[in-house]
Amino acid sequence: MSFPEMDAMMYKIEGEDLYLIGTSEHTMIGRFIDQTIDEAKLPLTLTSYSPCFRKEKGAHGIEERGIYRIHQFEKQEMIVVCRPEESNDWYEKLWRYSVELFRNMEIPVRQLVCCSGDLADLKVKSCDIEAWSPRQQKYFEVCSCSNLGDAQARRLHIRVKGADGKSYLAHTLNNTCVAPPRMLIAFLENHLQADGSVTIPKCLQPYMGGLEVMVPSHK
Repeated sequence: MSFPEMDAMMYKIEGEDLYLIGTSEHTMIGRFIDQTIDEAKLPLTLTSYSPCFRKEKGAHGIEERGIYRIHQFEKQEMIVVCRPEESNDWYEKLWRYSVELFRNMEIPVRQLVCCSGDLADLKVKSCDIEAWSPRQQKYFEVCSCSNLGDAQARRLHIRVKGADGKSYLAHTLNNTCVAPPRMLIAFLENHLQADGSVTIPKCLQPYMGGLEVMVPSHK
């Protein structure tokens, strides 16, 4: 990422050349710095569930209150290192994983493709997955997916050795599969009933002892 992006998002530890991570993407992709990977080992797919820390400068307004934008949260991140000709297919797979997750929880979502003028540094293609908010009567961002082409690999010197012995730059992708705080907002708003109870989607019922509805003990 660019330094202006890092400075705006991440917390620096004073007196140290260290930052608190804003996403585990940086630590996962950092494993491959200055490496030449055998083409036969591609694609490399990694996922991480980690704490994340962000300044969230300029966050204000009713949509920013509560747990929508917070300075510390947890997140499930995915990254892919692949051959250039595979990156578009992986991009489609990654954002669809997030859509499938939310729709299995009976939460309405849509894909919003980012225009070129709204793309962050290094990104070739990017989209947000947005969930429906009954309270706000609009969609809000819950996930994001990006294809960085060879831009990130170029900066980190991540190369691939082909079957012919020649080397070329890998392509990298990342996808925020789910950030639990925003998932919780979408889950509660879409499953809250008029009497204060919360319905449990079928995919979660086996993990809750077969419970179909959560009923508040106090009203």
